[in-house]
Amino acid sequence: MHFTAESLVAFAEEILLRLDVPKQKANLVAVSLVASNLRGVDSHGLQLLPYYVEQITLGNIQPQTDGYIVRESGACLSYHGDKGIGQAIAATCSDHAARICAEHGMAMVTARESNHFGSAAFWAQRIAAHGFIGISVCNASSRVAPWQGKDPRFGTNPISMALPGSPIWLLDMATTTVAMNKVQNASLAGKETIPAGWAMDAEGRPTTDTATALHGLLMPLGGYKGSGLAMMVEILCAVLGGGAMSTELGGLYNTTKPMRTSQAFLAIDAGRFLPLEEFVERMQKLSAMVKSSKPAEGFEEVLLAGEPEWRTEKERRLQGIALTDGAWTALCEVAKRLGVAVPEPAS
Repeated sequence: MHFTAESLVAFAEEILLRLDVPKQKANLVAVSLVASNLRGVDSHGLQLLPYYVEQITLGNIQPQTDGYIVRESGACLSYHGDKGIGQAIAATCSDHAARICAEHGMAMVTARESNHFGSAAFWAQRIAAHGFIGISVCNASSRVAPWQGKDPRFGTNPISMALPGSPIWLLDMATTTVAMNKVQNASLAGKETIPAGWAMDAEGRPTTDTATALHGLLMPLGGYKGSGLAMMVEILCAVLGGGAMSTELGGLYNTTKPMRTSQAFLAIDAGRFLPLEEFVERMQKLSAMVKSSKPAEGFEEVLLAGEPEWRTEKERRLQGIALTDGAWTALCEVAKRLGVAVPEPAS
C-alpha cells in the first residue's frame, strides 16, 4: 500500500493530538517524520511514532514543556529542553541559531535534557532555509562500543550539514555504519539477516543476524575513526552543553528512564566570507568537478551526498510512500488504541 505524504502527516498529527500534544508541536513531529519517509530514510520516519507515543504515555517526554534559555553570550547559547518534545526543542534551537547568526555571522546553540528529534538533516535544512550553512549533531543512547572495547559507550551520534540555496549537497550520516533504526526497520520488515558490517553481538563479534544485532552493538564507522567522530559529537553536545553523557542517557527503546538527549546546532553565514552568489557558484563548480570522476566498476555515476534522497523524494511525492508491514501494523495498533481512523491508501 502507498500513502500520500499529506495523509500520513494528518494521521500522525491526530495520534499525537489524542495524547494532548499541542497542535503546533504535533504537526511539527508529523511533518519531520514523514519528511524522512519521503527521502527514503524510513528508519527515521513514521516507524518511530509508536515509540514516541509510549515515551509520552510514560511521562518520559513532556509535551507541554517548551524548555528555556540557560545562557546566551554573543554567538553562543545554551538551552535546557526540560524533557520536551525533541522536535520542538530542535526547532527552537535551530531558529535561535539562525537569529544569532544573522547578527554575528556564526552561531552555536547547545540543548540538553531533550528527546529524540528525528533526522538530524531536518534541522540542518531548517537552518539552511534561513540562508546559512546549517550543521546539526546529537548524542544518543549507548549502543556502540568504543574502538577496542565491547561495552557500549556511544550512540549513533549523527552529523548533518546543509547548504543554503538550491539543493546540491546534504550530508546526513551516523557515526556508525548504519543507525540502530535501520536494524529495527529490518526487524519490522521481517528480515532475519542484515548486511555484514552493520552490527556486532554483545561480545563484539560481527553478526548478520537481525535479532542478535538488536540486542548487540552497532559497528562504528571506519573503526577507530568512527569512534573518534562519535566522541567529537558527544563533546560538542553533551560535554559543552552540560547534558547527559554516554551511559547517562536513556533511549527511544528504553522506557525505564528519560532519554536526556543533548544536541548542538551551528549556523554559518557564508555571506560574511564571500558574496552568497559566489559561494553557490563555487559549490556548483566543486560538485561538477567531483561528479566528473569516471564511475568505478559496478556504478553508473558518481552521486553526491543528498542526491539519492532527493531523487527518492521526487518519486515518492508522485507514487506515494510505502510502509513496511511491521511498521504499519504497529501504527494501526496505536491508532486503534487511541481511536484514530487510519488513512486510505493512495494505491
